[in-house]
Amino acid sequence: MTKAEHMSDSIWHQVIAADAFPEEGKLAATIGGWQLLVVNDEGRFFAYNDVCSHQASRLSTGRVRRGTIMCPLHGARFKVENGECLGGAYPALRQFPVRIEDGMILVELPDRQPGAGEAPQD
Repeated sequence: MTKAEHMSDSIWHQVIAADAFPEEGKLAATIGGWQLLVVNDEGRFFAYNDVCSHQASRLSTGRVRRGTIMCPLHGARFKVENGECLGGAYPALRQFPVRIEDGMILVELPDRQPGAGEAPQD
């Protein structure tokens, strides 16, 4: 398989070998212009746009523990499994499909650059 496989209006991208995933359980990556937060939750991998739905801060600089992603800016917490905000105060995070193939973690991303509101504001 090539590094990117076309699928309609999205592309599957290799991110990292599953056995090389950081022990801390999270990985920040930039692929095709998209900034991602990839999370390992007890051997299950999830990928999100690395943007808090509250004020567009980078979620990857926050903590991931006990099945939640915590925004470093205001402490909003989101469920790792589906990106929903605990307490419902903010919209759910944008989640991307993940699969493991030949030991590699792959994430399906839109076949376009991120638009306004889809990139973290540093």
